[in-house]
Amino acid sequence: MRTTVRLEEALLSRAKREAARRGVTLTALIEQGLRLAIARPAQLRRTQRVILPVCRRGGGVLPGVDLDDSAGLADRMDERR
Repeated sequence: MRTTVRLEEALLSRAKREAARRGVTLTALIEQGLRLAIARPAQLRRTQRVILPVCRRGGGVLPGVDLDDSAGLADRMDERR
């Protein structure tokens, strides 16, 4: 099937060079890229779920630290350097 696709000039140039480097046609390179892009969402769904560690120790913030005061937090962090 024939279709028209508009590509940024720099991207088209890079694609042509890559196709030549691989010894394939530009069409074949574009088809391969589309197949990968279409298949990717299915692969992403199969990825393992990330479980973040949770600290179960008590404590909280240091005395005098207000997490709602970003300027104060930045000053406090600068003091530790």
